[in-house]
Amino acid sequence: MTNHEAVLKQLLSKYKHRDFTSREVINLLQVYRSLTYRLEAFIFNNGSRKELLNIEGTIPVNYKGAFYNIPVSIWLMDTHPQNAPLCFVKPTSDMSIKVSKYVDTNGKVYLPYLHEWSSNSSTLKNLVQCMITAFGELPPVYSKPRNVAMPMFAAKPFMPESSGYPLPMPTPGYPTTTPYPTTSSLPYPNYGSPYPGTASTNGLPYPPAPITTPYPPASQYGPSTEGAGGTITEEHIKASLLSAVEDKLRRRLKEQSQQSQAELETLRRTQQELGEGKSRIEDIITRLQRERSELDKNVMILQEKEKELQAAVERLADQEGVDVDEAVVTTAPLYSQLLNAFAEEATLEDAIYYMGEALRKEVIDLDTFLKQVRTLARRQFTLRALMHKCRQKAQLAC
Repeated sequence: MTNHEAVLKQLLSKYKHRDFTSREVINLLQVYRSLTYRLEAFIFNNGSRKELLNIEGTIPVNYKGAFYNIPVSIWLMDTHPQNAPLCFVKPTSDMSIKVSKYVDTNGKVYLPYLHEWSSNSSTLKNLVQCMITAFGELPPVYSKPRNVAMPMFAAKPFMPESSGYPLPMPTPGYPTTTPYPTTSSLPYPNYGSPYPGTASTNGLPYPPAPITTPYPPASQYGPSTEGAGGTITEEHIKASLLSAVEDKLRRRLKEQSQQSQAELETLRRTQQELGEGKSRIEDIITRLQRERSELDKNVMILQEKEKELQAAVERLADQEGVDVDEAVVTTAPLYSQLLNAFAEEATLEDAIYYMGEALRKEVIDLDTFLKQVRTLARRQFTLRALMHKCRQKAQLAC
């Protein structure tokens, strides 16, 4: 796997999580060796084109006791594993897509595992296992009808089955329940074995139609005038034709019904997703309307406050200058004493600070500093004691 790892890292050079994606692909190829990978251009519905890693090949599907190799293609987005891969069923020229709730008419695969894809817990191996389980329930392909000559005398002529059975892919080690004979001489392509170390024994994507006995000569198909003792009459031929047409129409109606049911299920799922999106959008609109009403209310409050501020500014502009000392007027002598003590204590605090700055800049000597600071500190202590007593007397917080 060292060679695979080097090649993958080179192919995934533009991927956001190159190392993680490379390990996932290697782990998948170790289990399903019929899968291969290469870098190809993928065209999206909007016409944009991007180089993506394509993992294609066959996966083993167990349907009614028989194993079949179903051809699939898995495209990894360049943001893997943040976005789910795109999965498709790739029928060969001998196959047709059978539309179901898991596969649409274009072969695109729809699975709950893809819808609930998580970058933390989802893996490619689990994705392939979910595809195997889903295809075992509803096969995604069936064999196309073959041009087989229809005997005009048979009560119910042979018609190739195309009503939902997948293409049988015999693999060694697993029993096949098909009643058809197997042969290695028919020119059908080999789609590979689903498990490591095995190969298909006969190379058939599906068994050939049963071999019928040779038809009678054409002369026997004409109208007969003999009795009913083993002779084919026009009534027998008419009944045979009616039976064949009835069976073919019944199969076509069943296929159309299944396709319509699958399309209806897709539309119902789309309608449900649109309904959920509509609910989310309505919630967002309701929240935005509520926030807008709150913003309008706050704007009105701010406008009223702005008007009040403008009125106050105009009122103050008309007044004369205010003396700060006269503006501060206490209601009692005790409060005046407290205010004067507080102001003087603040000035002493500033004086002590500037004395220290003068000493640091060597404007005054140490003896002068200590003498002045001692005097100022003593006065400051007296003022603080006075403020404490005033607060106690005025029953204020100390």
